[in-house]
Amino acid sequence: MYQVTKGQWNGQATYILHSDQLEVTLLPGLGNNVIRIWDKVLNRDVLRKPEESDFDFYMQKPYHFGIPLLIPPGRIRRGKFEYAGVQYQFDQNTANNNHIHGLHRTQSWKVTDLQEQDDYCSITTTFYTKDDPNWVRQYPTPLKLEMVLELRGAELKQTLHTQNLGEQAAPFGFGVHTWFMIDGEPDKWTVQVPVDAIYELDDELITTGEVVGLEPFEGLPNGMNLKGTNFDTVFRVTKGQPVEARLTREDGLKLIYSANQPYFKHWVLYTKGKADQFVCLEPYTWLTDAPNSKFGSDVTGLIDIQPQEQVELVIHLNIEHP
Repeated sequence: MYQVTKGQWNGQATYILHSDQLEVTLLPGLGNNVIRIWDKVLNRDVLRKPEESDFDFYMQKPYHFGIPLLIPPGRIRRGKFEYAGVQYQFDQNTANNNHIHGLHRTQSWKVTDLQEQDDYCSITTTFYTKDDPNWVRQYPTPLKLEMVLELRGAELKQTLHTQNLGEQAAPFGFGVHTWFMIDGEPDKWTVQVPVDAIYELDDELITTGEVVGLEPFEGLPNGMNLKGTNFDTVFRVTKGQPVEARLTREDGLKLIYSANQPYFKHWVLYTKGKADQFVCLEPYTWLTDAPNSKFGSDVTGLIDIQPQEQVELVIHLNIEHP
């Protein structure tokens, strides 16, 4: 039976999408983050979820839990760039007076539609950037953001519609920082991602646009055991291959995470030190510091959204139970 029920997290309303296999909890009022996916078949949390006691940390760094939306992802040098004649100055919130992980943090999204059908349930949420003075101060071109979260069995589809409501082209980048649990058993998990190179980082951890070989992660395209791995790495998607990561447990549990082409061009993998409790699989459209790059959008993935144009970005999570 598909249904959407309401709950609470630290006094904030949550919406829980139910299927016979999963329960998916969305927190619209604090960043529109999917803060929990409960696997009803295996009785386990799929994602790193915030506890009630994590409220202060969540408010400071909401991208450490669930499926946080990064708009745009990664670092921007000094937080500054120019695009289509407009100056953008993002807050300098990380080392070297750079910016990290975008303007979207704990904004409140409005629930605009709920669906409960025989074969799926969904929730639609909307956010207008012009309603957030802090956003407008840093990114003056107004956007409409609409997200549809749809659950069918053990498949979760997340669709972000972004429309440029301004009078000039909007530079857009998007990614998610998804925390998949591996339960302190990295030796039981294998990750497979069709990538062919690592993006080189400078001494400020900003990608140069240049690439190097996959070593020491050359096993990724065919499957690599997570024991002993330490990821904080930006990878290039292999041309002609799907934007798809597979996280497989030794008993046959598979988490297949994919994003739509041609927009998503990069993967970031992150384990927060040596792999133990979780691995972050992060599809990005926009390469770190894309607007300042000497490379074109075919490399960086910067999306140019013309006035009134809308772009649709889709991410799928499909869980195959053993």
